[in-house]
Parts: sequence; C-alpha cells; structure tokens
Amino acid sequence: MRKKILFIGGSLNQTKMAHAVAQHLMDDYDCAFTPLYADAGLLRWLSRRNLLDFTVLGGVGRRQSEDYLAANNLSLDYGGQRHEYDLVVTGTDLIIQQNIRRKPIVLIQEGMTDPENVMYHLVRWLGLPRYLASTSTNGLSQAYRTFCVASPGYKQFFVRKGIDPGKILVTGIPNYDNLAAAAVGDFPYRNYVLVATSDARETFKLDNRKQFLRRAVAIANGRSLIFKLHPNEKMDRAMREIREVAPRALIFTEGSIEPMIAHCDVLITQYSTVVYTGIVLGKEVHSYFDVAQLKQLAPLQNGGQSGRNIAQACQQILEAETAVSPKSHSFPPLPRLRTGLQTER
Repeated sequence: MRKKILFIGGSLNQTKMAHAVAQHLMDDYDCAFTPLYADAGLLRWLSRRNLLDFTVLGGVGRRQSEDYLAANNLSLDYGGQRHEYDLVVTGTDLIIQQNIRRKPIVLIQEGMTDPENVMYHLVRWLGLPRYLASTSTNGLSQAYRTFCVASPGYKQFFVRKGIDPGKILVTGIPNYDNLAAAAVGDFPYRNYVLVATSDARETFKLDNRKQFLRRAVAIANGRSLIFKLHPNEKMDRAMREIREVAPRALIFTEGSIEPMIAHCDVLITQYSTVVYTGIVLGKEVHSYFDVAQLKQLAPLQNGGQSGRNIAQACQQILEAETAVSPKSHSFPPLPRLRTGLQTER
C-alpha cells in the first residue's frame, strides 16, 4: 500500500507552501490536505463557536485556504480523520493536534516570526500554550522530526531560541525562494513609497497605527504614497485612518503586492515577511525589525526549488526504514552546496 501524507494548511501562504511540497510527492504517496484545525481543549471549543475567526482557524483566513484547496482539486480530509497517516507536514507547531502527536512531523517555516515580547517570555517561563505568543514561538514544540527553514541565518536564529540544531534543515521556503520572478507583473505606478500594513490589531497585538502612518509620511517626504492593506485588517477603519494622515495616498485592499514592490522606490513594512522581497530586489526598506538583521536572515533564492528540497526531506523520513535504491526515487538526490541542505551541529 502507498504511504499517506497529511498536509495541514493555515494561512493562504501556508497552504500554498504545503501544495508546493506535495506536488513533488503525489506520484509516489497518497497526499491529503486539511485547513488548520484544533481537535481538543479550549481552542476546539472556541473555534466551534466561531470565536477564533480573527485567526486562520476560522473566518477569512480559513475560507481563503479552503477556496485554494478546492480550486486546485486537492484531496481533502478535514482534521485528518479519514485515514491513518505515515507523515504530517505542517506550517505551524503553535498547535500540535492530538491525532498527529505520535506521527513523524515535518514543520515548514512560514516566514518572519513575531518579536520576542513580554508574552513570549511568559510562555517560555511559565509553560503556557505557545499560541498565546503567536509566531514568536514557532519551532519551540520540537515535536517534529525536521524543521525546514528559509536560510542559514534563520537556522542560527532558531538555534539561539534553544531548538536542537540537528532537527533544523536549511531548504529555503516556497513562495519566498524566487522573489525576483514573483515580482514580475503589471502595476501602472512608478516612483512611489509603498506601505505594507499588518493585522497586528486584529490579532490583539500592540500597534500604534497613527504613529506608524506619520512615520510613513515623513519617510515619503513629499513622494507619492501607496498603501497595501493586510487582507485580515478591518478595511474601513484602516482606510479612514490613512485618509486622516495622508489624504492623497492610494489605497489597495486586494491584489498581489510583489509587483507593487518591484516598481516602488521605498518599501515600508511593520511585521510583514514581504520586506524580504524588497531586500532581494535591492529596495530601500524600513521595518519594525532591525533591517541589518533581516538582510542576514533573508530566504535563500534557489530558483523555486524549496518545495522539492522539502519533499526530499519528507521522502527520506518515510523511507528511513526501507532499503531504497537511488533509481526508485521520484527525483534525484539534491546537491548539498547548491540547495543549502544541512543538518550539521
């Protein structure tokens, strides 16, 4: 019988990453997908009452993931209930669902992590649920067999948090491994300052939006301003606030941000991973994070090979106890120097 792999989505970005990996495994394994789910405890109770719709466990985030899975005709198994799986691939370990805890897990870094604020330290000191500190605790469960990360810089970043370096594999991450190509597209404006906002307030983080907007206007210094709102934001509120500070700015609530970045002169972000697109394209960038550190962390640009690299890691786990000749692999071994695959301590 063919071995089975469950891919757990989350945000649209995480779901696309999962699909990018599964495309290299579908010929040899049975692959099924599920949106992110909670199968026990308080999170399950809250999500069933639609009280977590501000997260990817419900609301817009979950609908986007479901729509993508349906549009790509991918096999669905909500909550991984229909089968026993030999491997689980997920984009977050803030939740380790009960029905996957005895399974080998591959964790994929989604992108930038949140700052290590007071809640991060409380979670670590007091042993509180990791999801209370949001993505700042990504990787800290160590419940996975392999953690696939974006770059050597991020490997060191996670090692400093206390993660076993032997579990970290530098593969690059889908959606951020060919940013120059992703930024190709039509966008009619030129020579502007682009501002990418965040959904910090919607996810109960501190965000002095008025201060941020004033800073953006100061950086623009008379140049045209364009705002791209985060899809999870309360749009009416965000647009009203922008109009008060920058009444002539253009505001976009939809559309791909990468072509917008390609044609801007300056990119201003808060916590968004899209700052890496600006860095790769050589733009002047501003972020709540230290830009010099971001340049060290920037994801590998391997021409879109990260999905294949992660798929190879999955295959190695699945076939660990089986003697497999090289000819039986669905793709050849990857050269280590080119892809950055490494597990050395």
